[in-house]
Amino acid sequence: MTVTTDDGVRLWASASGRGEPLVLCHGGPGLWDMFEDVAGQLADLATVVRWDQRGCGRSERCAGPWTSERFVADLDAVRRHFGLERMRLLGHSWGAQLALSYALAHPERVSGLVYVAGTGIGPDSDWHDAFVDRLLARLGERPERLARWRELTDRAERSEEEEREWAVLQWSAEFEERERALEHSGRMADPWFGINYECNNVLNAERERSWGTPELYAACRDLDVPVLIVDGAHDIRPRSAVDSLERALPRVRRVVLPDAGHMVWTDDPKGFRRTVAPALR
Repeated sequence: MTVTTDDGVRLWASASGRGEPLVLCHGGPGLWDMFEDVAGQLADLATVVRWDQRGCGRSERCAGPWTSERFVADLDAVRRHFGLERMRLLGHSWGAQLALSYALAHPERVSGLVYVAGTGIGPDSDWHDAFVDRLLARLGERPERLARWRELTDRAERSEEEEREWAVLQWSAEFEERERALEHSGRMADPWFGINYECNNVLNAERERSWGTPELYAACRDLDVPVLIVDGAHDIRPRSAVDSLERALPRVRRVVLPDAGHMVWTDDPKGFRRTVAPALR
């Protein structure tokens, strides 16, 4: 189905399952919804609403604008389209940041937030360098994969096929189940819609400017919404970065799944469902 935003951009959306609505916010920025497995795991617990963010995936290609404020407004368009007075949100990675930003802007419209594998509210310096080091170490477990990833990274231009290959190689570092990591990351890229790099670059630059500020910490301390933080212990983004958010929130519970990486529902589907289910009841 199609959700039309207040500035006329068409967003892809889908709803499945039964129960109270749970709206998902996918990672990126610049990617698309890859939550089909999550929707299946939670289908008997919630009506799961999935959507592709502005200019990404199955949504209309557009010229932005690429701002958190605009993406929060788009998420509100999804809420209105499905006739929701209040909604539960589940965001993963960048989508966790988006879901948190929405809750801060419209706490009266959010009944609960599940914050999965985010990076906290501190500056990027809290986690980014360690993330790059761990990414290279993971890829280096198979030297031929690291060599190919470096080759593709250094190319001035990549074909669509090479772009997908590069993404699959990089995403393979996100899974704790190392023997099947390339298989799992290949599923993420099927179907392949292409990465919106302009969206990615501009939103990441915005986060570098605005995250880690006293105003953000103060806003989180005042957030009167129950929040469940879900981490994979082996996420290559240091989980210590999320401590900043946990300390700031007044209504928070945090669960670290010991056998999972960044894609927690793939690495530990039973643990993920067991952890999230109470927040949906």
